Amino acid sequence: MKKPKFSLRQEHEALLELVQQTDHKTLAVWAIDCAERALPCFEAQFPDDPRPRQALATLQTWIATGVFKMSVIRGASLAAHAAARDVGDDTPARSAARACGQAVATAHVPTHAIGAATYTLQAIYRATAAEHVEAALAQERAWQRQHLLDLRANA
Repeated sequence: MKKPKFSLRQEHEALLELVQQTDHKTLAVWAIDCAERALPCFEAQFPDDPRPRQALATLQTWIATGVFKMSVIRGASLAAHAAARDVGDDTPARSAARACGQAVATAHVPTHAIGAATYTLQAIYRATAAEHVEAALAQERAWQRQHLLDLRANA
């Protein structure tokens, strides 16, 4: 069975609208939570490379303290994206590292959170066998949406 092409569907546009209506720190928490779902794909293959996890820790520090230094945020994002480039091929590990790079960038631009969610979906797509990919993506999309709604309700 051939895998269907990875695409962003109409559900993605509805999620983007929800993201645009959500406060900045709630989006940062959601971005971390999304990226952490993909991060095992990277860490299983590259257990000695801390850059993606450090990006999430940098964002967590911003959430906790509110202290924003562009050089720190940008450096953490670029480091996670460099880890993705170092992976080489388009693999789940590469997508997971990119999810972390997008997540930390949420501190600077709130809508980067959608990038963390999208790269997490891409990691799941790349890690899942063709016969299970549609169900896995549907489950992840549903989780992402519901989790964001839950975070908003508790903010």
